[in-house]
Amino acid sequence: MSINDRDLVIEAAAAGAAVVRSHYGASLTRFEKSAGDFATTADIEAEKAILDVLRAARPDDQVLAEESGRTGTGGNGRTWLVDPLCGTLNYAVRNMLVSVNVALRTGTRVVVAASADPFADEVFWTDGAGANVRRGGVDEPLAPSAESRLVDLNLDPPFPNERVFRAARLLADQGFIERFRPRVVSTTLAVAWVAAGRRAAYVTDGHLRDSVHFAAGIALCEAAGCVVTGIDGQPLHTGAGGLVVAADEQTHATLLALVESQRAGLG
Repeated sequence: MSINDRDLVIEAAAAGAAVVRSHYGASLTRFEKSAGDFATTADIEAEKAILDVLRAARPDDQVLAEESGRTGTGGNGRTWLVDPLCGTLNYAVRNMLVSVNVALRTGTRVVVAASADPFADEVFWTDGAGANVRRGGVDEPLAPSAESRLVDLNLDPPFPNERVFRAARLLADQGFIERFRPRVVSTTLAVAWVAAGRRAAYVTDGHLRDSVHFAAGIALCEAAGCVVTGIDGQPLHTGAGGLVVAADEQTHATLLALVESQRAGLG
């Protein structure tokens, strides 16, 4: 291996980000998927650029990618999780809030990950030991902070726990309104922002194990020292699922209490 996994994940995410930038504002062909979801030319070509980087350096690894699915045998226990353009609808209407996510899982653990912002020219990355953001070739450590009180909510389906919890209900919760200020960015770039101190927390429902959308952001937050659990406070990928990631214990505990109040109110 002539390049280590940390440098490879950064290179792959940056390659995808370059393609996303190059197509911005152009006429995009849409490829319909399901339930109103779609991909664009930029998604397809960014994924190809990422896979070209990964395949050249790690031909024996398995890849699970948003558009092309699972390729490779995976016999060595290494799987790359690739989301070439998170925030496709944002991008299609010329909104720059998007990210390019790449992560490597070995066994059950994500060991390196990167989330690139194509328009801020930033790559958030982790080697599992620490978390940094790279700007202009210079790395700075990520430092979570709850000072902003900004909490990003994912309002996109699916909602497997909708009988007892919906992130949208937090928008009308007086306790939430008194403590936090909601934001809906509609891209998992916002998860990286929790690690970077630009959001106090992020909340979503869903089954997120091996999620190409969330793997990189979750790894960044864990490495940066955020508090990361499912929506019921249990370890990630257990219990009810979903994600509550917060900059500190106090913010996390407050959000869990608000989530639990929905369950109690519907009981």
